[in-house]
Amino acid sequence: MKTVLLHGLGQTAQDWKDVVCQLSTSNVECPELFPSMRNEISYSRILANLERQYSNATEPLHICGLSLGALLALDFTIRHGDKVASLVLIGAQYKVPTLLIDFQNLLFRCMPAKSFYNMGLSKSDTIKLSHSMRSLDFTSQLSKITCPVTVLCGGKDRANLKASIKLNELLPQATLHIIPGAGHEVNKYAPKTISAILNE
Repeated sequence: MKTVLLHGLGQTAQDWKDVVCQLSTSNVECPELFPSMRNEISYSRILANLERQYSNATEPLHICGLSLGALLALDFTIRHGDKVASLVLIGAQYKVPTLLIDFQNLLFRCMPAKSFYNMGLSKSDTIKLSHSMRSLDFTSQLSKITCPVTVLCGGKDRANLKASIKLNELLPQATLHIIPGAGHEVNKYAPKTISAILNE
């Protein structure tokens, strides 16, 4: 079965390279989430692209997502549960906190444009995408997820730790792993932990 790795906002597919090289399977895809949507970027368009790419998969997928990628993984599984064999959700929110998004966007507006060069999106597109996620709330739809779920969160990822613990409680089939010393980008801080879980 194919393993799909979905990167976060501020990342590109390359940020999975340390995970991919330790996987026991070569049937892995790390799609770039932003490449073809310049000036029309939004969460719903990214999700639609993923649906076009994977909703006709002939075998269930193992999907691992970080942050934005975790939101997309949750959403895709709610819509296409028969296409998903398992989920690994890293630094995940299931209900986007609008105050956090608004604060993040305020920080983005204060950052120089050159800070975004290696993030896969321009400054304006990053703000636009972040704003398009403000109303996401999957609380009432989590019961549609029936596949095994692993919830991962860095011990230092204070913005997402509480939501990760709550998500684990809301999904009875989930297991929770808090990774001591790791920040939000667990695919960079602890790639061996992710690859070990995906290799199980």
